[in-house]
Amino acid sequence: QVQLVESGGGLVQAGGSLRLSCAASGLSLDKTAVGWFRLATPGLGRETVSCISSTDGSTYHNDFAKGRFAISRDNAKNTVFLQMNNLKPEDTAVYYCKAYVFVRESICFPTDGSWGQGTQVTVSS
Repeated sequence: QVQLVESGGGLVQAGGSLRLSCAASGLSLDKTAVGWFRLATPGLGRETVSCISSTDGSTYHNDFAKGRFAISRDNAKNTVFLQMNNLKPEDTAVYYCKAYVFVRESICFPTDGSWGQGTQVTVSS
């Protein structure tokens, strides 16, 4: 059974940093593209944050993430990280990771509709 568990969220002041973790069981994350997504307002759609390919490690970042966020893998820990720096109040959201995402240079999206628990990120002004 494939399971992804997000962690690392919390409350941080604007300008601060957080590192989110996506730990997998039942799946080797180095064999699949992985993405981070966020939901700021329940009932509205999730938006793509950052993704990393499984082939060459290339990454995709949404415009709001460029220059502030970085996505990386630790294959030994079977974990994908999202390092978020210079956080802003508008980054407040529940953050989710997904495997088997479709990623190219200018686009990334999930390929199925299942979501885990996510991890809450709250940025105070």
